Amino acid sequence: MAWRGQLSKNLKELRILLCQSSPSSAPARAFVEKNYKDLKTLNPKFPILIRECSGIEPQLWARYDMGIERVARLEGLSEAQISKALEDLVKVGAS
Repeated sequence: MAWRGQLSKNLKELRILLCQSSPSSAPARAFVEKNYKDLKTLNPKFPILIRECSGIEPQLWARYDMGIERVARLEGLSEAQISKALEDLVKVGAS
């Protein structure tokens, strides 16, 4: 899980969009609750934005250099799959 410490090196910003109450966002909410503290500890000055909006599809947005953004749709994914999606976004920034 060394990639977790690479967030601030490979990305400029991470946004997590989710619904506060929908069942499709439940794994995303659980991922945030379990992993936010660790990610912030490893990347203290890196902006990790949690955006809650009623009825929205859960998504991960990664912003790279020069304003390039990539999105990962999280609907139907488990917490482990969400972690893998984030890892993939971080690895894209390394290349």
